[in-house]
Order: sequence, then structure tokens, then C-alpha cells
Amino acid sequence: MTQLTKRPPNILMVVADDHRHDCLHGDRINGPATPTLDALAKRGTKFCGARIMGGDTGAVCVPSRAALQTGCGSRRALANPLSDIVSERHRINADRTLLGEAFKAAGYRTHAVGKWHNDPASLNRGFESGSALFLGGMSQHENPPLHEYDSRGEYPATNAVNTPGFSTELFADASIKFIEESNHGTAPFLLYCAFTSPHDPRTPPNDFRQRYRDQDIKLPENFMRSHPFDNGELDGRDEQLALLPRDPDVTRRHRGDYYGMIEHHDHHFGRMVLALERTGQLENTVIVYVSDHGLALGSHGLMGKQNLYEHSVRVPLIMSGPRIPTGRIVADDVYSFRLFATLCDLANVPTPVSVEEPGLVPLWEEEEDVAHAPQYHFTHYCDFQRAVKDQRWKLITYQVNGTVREQLFDLIKDPHELNDLSGHPAFAAHQLRLAEVLENWEIAVSL
Repeated sequence: MTQLTKRPPNILMVVADDHRHDCLHGDRINGPATPTLDALAKRGTKFCGARIMGGDTGAVCVPSRAALQTGCGSRRALANPLSDIVSERHRINADRTLLGEAFKAAGYRTHAVGKWHNDPASLNRGFESGSALFLGGMSQHENPPLHEYDSRGEYPATNAVNTPGFSTELFADASIKFIEESNHGTAPFLLYCAFTSPHDPRTPPNDFRQRYRDQDIKLPENFMRSHPFDNGELDGRDEQLALLPRDPDVTRRHRGDYYGMIEHHDHHFGRMVLALERTGQLENTVIVYVSDHGLALGSHGLMGKQNLYEHSVRVPLIMSGPRIPTGRIVADDVYSFRLFATLCDLANVPTPVSVEEPGLVPLWEEEEDVAHAPQYHFTHYCDFQRAVKDQRWKLITYQVNGTVREQLFDLIKDPHELNDLSGHPAFAAHQLRLAEVLENWEIAVSL
């Protein structure tokens, strides 16, 4: 056995921005082509029920990314999630041990690349180095304003430099450089690369955009020209990216841009995997791909992620590497922030006591036909949308301008959430049960 394989595994964690769960393995008509992610799933394990918990801000990526870094629910991951001061809403709870902190303490070299949408101090708390860093929520993809690693952890906007190139390529290049340099070191690494793709402005390079013919792109089964009622978020920034009522052709164009962005960053993710292989590190590297949240993009007449439908709260989650079975699909509903404990388990790194959810390893070690006891998964958006689901039923509640309404869906028969069964006598018991469970959860997490 070589010295390399005796070392703890390296970790490459790639986080996409706005990648919805069903935009994988496509044919450029029903969805984007993702050959790198296809290969990753083939040699690893895919979690089909991965989801986020939501958050208290239209920038859902803020609480979602904080959850990934802390292993905690979105409300507990942030220090002041309800603050009127925007920068305060971004600050990660100082009482939570960060993913990078846990791995640094275990002897890992920790390095960050790409987007960081939480407070700057927490970036340095988790990562001892970084490159091609973007501090903020969004920017143009061409010539983005990037920071060098700031040892003070301050990252003033005046220090950002508009860097020639496309964001995804710049982040991949920086990651590849780190991978190549790390091959000469003795310590294992945790490399965290966060793309700003496929977040708008969706401007994929022409050679990738031209692979998608707008007229051939299929609309989602739950496409609507407008949302059937006021969900409290119909006037937000994301919803203004396309005019109402939603035009099918305009929606196809948006989706073509979106698919082109995904295939483009899939390609550059593939370059990172090839760098691991070229440097002899692939076999001893755990690779993770996940997104911070999904996106509507015409589903239910919506454009953004500020809602609790499946297209917005479910995310792709694929893992491969040492101890991870090949070709395995796990259907269980899981919070994506369980990745923290999972990576600790795979690397034999002690899981901090502040982490709230266990790792995912037991799920792929079980027989595939094991029946689990019913579990509830919760999501929320600001103070006016709440949802809970079990293995079959899902309840969404809204409190908007003094009006309270509910939606009940049978996700087995109706995975696209088109047939609202709330108020139907035959399903009243499910509606009441889920409402009680949701109320108890709201009390427990102070929502």
C-alpha cells in the first residue's frame, strides 16, 4: 500500500448556485447534459431526496450555505437571521464549529475557492487559505470582482479586482492549481469550491448556449403562466426576471440559458476531476457535488427559489470516493447539511458537538429495500411560508396579508405538486396531522 492511500482521504466539495434537483442527466431537451455528474453518480452514490431547510431571507443561499458550513439548521446556523442589517443576517453563529475548523484541527489543509455569501470573518475561521474568492451574492460572470485571500479576514470591496475571464473557469483554474500544488504536500486537503453558476445573470459562453435550441426545450410539467394565489413573494427580484403572465417561449429561453450554464460548469468540474486523476489523487479523494437550493424557472408560474415547492427546496447531492458505494441511489429525504457529519465520518475526523444532524453513511450501508420509520422534513421561507413532508404527504402553509391558506400534496401520485388536496374530506386526517407536526416544529425552532 502506498503512502498516499494510507493518508486520510482528501475532500473536494463543489457547491453550485441555484441548481435544481431534476436538472441532471439530461438530453438538452428535457434538461442539461451533465456528463461529469453522470460519471460521478455512476462511480458513487446519489441522494435523490436531498433538500434544504430554507431561510429568512430572499437570498436563500445565505442560510443554506451557513447550514453546510455548520451542520445545523438554517435558523441556528446564523447568528442574527432576523436582523434588519443585511450584513448581520449573513453572519454565521460564532458558537458553531465550522467544517473547515473541524478539518484544520484534524491536520487537514483547508482551502476555499469561489463564492462566499456569509460574513468574511467566518471564511477565514474555516479556511487557512483561498484563491479567486468572490464575496457576495451575485455579479456578472464575465470579469467578476475577485479577492485574494485576506489574512485579516476583512475583504473590503475596494480590494476586489475585476479578473479577466468567466467566473466558472476562473474558479476551476484556481481549484486545479491548488490540486496540483497539494500533490507535493504531506497533509490531506479539504478544497471547497463554490460556483456562482447557474445563478443569473445566466450568460453561458456561446459554444455551450448554442447546444440548446429554445424551440426544442420542453417546459416542466408544472409550468404555469402565473401562480394561482399570492404566496407573499410575487414581487421579489427573482420574480421580475420575466414578465407576467409567463410566456412559454420566454421561459424556454430562460431554461436554455440555465441549461447552458449547468453544462458549462459541469465541463469545468470535469477538469477538476481530471486534475485529481492526473496527479494520482483521485482514488483517495472524496468528491461531493451539491447545490445551495433549487429554482422555479417557470414551474408554478414562478421564477425564483423563494418558495417551498419541491423544485426549489430539493437539490442534487452526489458523492464518490473511498468507502462510498458505486452506483447506489438513496431515496431517503435528507437535509443537505448532513454532509458535515458525513465528511467527518469518512475522514475519521471528530464530529463537533455543535453539529445537529448525523451523517449519511448508515443510509448507504443498509440494504436497499430497508423500510424506515416515517420521518418529517421541514422547510420555511421568511415568516409567511412553512412546509412539512413525510414519505408521501406534503403540507405547505401561507400567512400573507392576514390570509391563511394551505396546500396538501400526495407526492407519490403527484410529484409535480399540481393537485391541491387541502380541504378534501378524504384527506383531512393527513392535513390535520401534518399541521400539528409543523406547529410543534415551529415552536421548537422559534419560528
